[in-house]
Amino acid sequence: MIPGTFDYHSPDTLDEAIKLLNDLGEDAKVLAGGHSLLPMMKWRLAEPTHLVDISRLSDLDYIKEENGYLCLGAMVTESALENSELIAAKYPILKDTSEVIADPLVRNLASVGGNIAHGDPANDHPATMLALNAIVVVCGPNGSKREINIDDFFLGPLWTALQDNEILTEIKIPIPKQYSGGCYIKLERKVGDYAIAACAATLDFENGQCISAGIGLTNVGPTPVRASDSQNMLVGTDVSDEIIEKASVLASETSQPVGDHRGSEEYKRGVVKTLTERAIMKAKNRALGGN
Repeated sequence: MIPGTFDYHSPDTLDEAIKLLNDLGEDAKVLAGGHSLLPMMKWRLAEPTHLVDISRLSDLDYIKEENGYLCLGAMVTESALENSELIAAKYPILKDTSEVIADPLVRNLASVGGNIAHGDPANDHPATMLALNAIVVVCGPNGSKREINIDDFFLGPLWTALQDNEILTEIKIPIPKQYSGGCYIKLERKVGDYAIAACAATLDFENGQCISAGIGLTNVGPTPVRASDSQNMLVGTDVSDEIIEKASVLASETSQPVGDHRGSEEYKRGVVKTLTERAIMKAKNRALGGN
């Protein structure tokens, strides 16, 4: 199928883009990379009458550390994350995530901000951002700006805390401590497919003990799932094999998969358990000096 008819707008500035959204109302949608929105339009699952293309807003394309955070502009592409030396050295979980999104052609255009703003629990970055305790920065009319904790951003399937006249402009991630590590592992039917399930894990260590942890799950709930009981199990321990096993079981129990052509609910829970175990082990190795 092809999309329905729509009017196309290509603003030159962020203020202009926000004004368009404010004036056009709920019939307008933001177009960034387009790799989440356009397929839905082709399937007629979304039928906006106006598209506001923000791909020309180059001031939203940056990767930098500032004031204790890694700051990612919303228009940073997946390939930029994948090839960034800073990301590879200090934030390998983000490189893990970008590398398993679709294919190289898509990653050259698809944006990190769009992946998150779309609110699809099957997208890969949302679970990673949960594990990283990210903050989402959104801008609205009259210069308004607000910061939303990632746990408060995803409200339901394809539903986020973004208002119709707001644009996600930045993602802020706390700069990791000295002994920190993270990992994202995904199981898919074929390269480039949505995940059957995936797990993002982050660990912070001090004196050989885990002092904080984050576990996020992909495509096993109506929103990306924070496995709180699982991550709490790790804190205050040395993250031994026994503890990892228990935490993986808790993550499986927290997941809310729905059986479909990718597998039954029971199968997906088993996948969550296995992926969580592997992600925690790799995050631990990275935190304590492994690769």
